[in-house]
Amino acid sequence: QVQFVESGGGLVQSGGSLRLSCVTGPGFGMYGMSWHRQVAGTERELVADIDTYGTTSYQDSVKGRFTISRDNAKSTLFLEMSNLKPEDTGVYYCKVYNWREVYWGKGIQVTVSS
Repeated sequence: QVQFVESGGGLVQSGGSLRLSCVTGPGFGMYGMSWHRQVAGTERELVADIDTYGTTSYQDSVKGRFTISRDNAKSTLFLEMSNLKPEDTGVYYCKVYNWREVYWGKGIQVTVSS
């Protein structure tokens, strides 16, 4: 079973920054990629998405603060997060997908203290 590993999470104060990474390995250059987050007791929500052409989209609450990017040569997906707020706290998951396959990362905790 394919599963990716995220890194870069942790505890940060409000207003701080973190950079999440998700190493996918080779072979996923033509897949869409996205970041999702989940708070205990709630559904997993889409935070940001990037397609194979590099076109990005964001949840309204993170626009202007988060940047999603991908480096296909290094088989890595990134999420740059700045001006973090307590409501950004949650477990962040990377997702890699195409029309018939979906793969998730194991998840990594991000905690923003006020």
